[in-house]
Amino acid sequence: MKIGIVIPAHNEEQYLSACLQAVQKAIEQIKHHQVEVLVVLDQCNDQSLNIVKNNHIRWLTCSYQCVGQARDLGIRHLIAQGATWIACTDADSCVDLDWLYAQIQHQPTDVICGVVQLDDFSHLSLNAQQNYLIHYKDRMNHQHIHGANLSFSAQVYLQVGGFEAICCHEDVELVQKFIQHGYQITWTNQVRVSTSSRLDARAPEGLSYFLSRLENAEL
Repeated sequence: MKIGIVIPAHNEEQYLSACLQAVQKAIEQIKHHQVEVLVVLDQCNDQSLNIVKNNHIRWLTCSYQCVGQARDLGIRHLIAQGATWIACTDADSCVDLDWLYAQIQHQPTDVICGVVQLDDFSHLSLNAQQNYLIHYKDRMNHQHIHGANLSFSAQVYLQVGGFEAICCHEDVELVQKFIQHGYQITWTNQVRVSTSSRLDARAPEGLSYFLSRLENAEL
């Protein structure tokens, strides 16, 4: 199994270095597997490119301003390079040390939906924190879908047509296609990622949007 890791980024200089370092540490835990990391820089005008270069990671550039298109670009590039398993995360997230090892342990499967944990609760009100814990089910068979922690077989990705060219919920749409085609999905809390709890969203209606609604008592 050749693993391809795709990380879309749009002006993520604050988080990107930590993201790439966490990915590298996860790769070191599976030394006998071939792994390729690719950052897709989507219209970045900050220091993201320099951070990628300093971490000796391959990259592609695009001007989509669309996370669905950015993910798809990177995934198809790595599949063309021979990747048979694709692991997705986000530039504002840090994968756990055993992130890749746990994915391997869950084989055989077609798709793995992991969980995310917030990196910091301190700036959220107590009410928002409590509401988040009520809404989020950190357990096996959880049914949560996160582009920051989603992995799948390259073959099934191509068969369902890949990520849609949409700026939010591209992860949900992809998993719905996997479900419609009857592929095996593993819903696990053993594949874990820590993600930013910022409230200034990069993608509309993503996790930041969800947290903002909790903070404003809209949920």
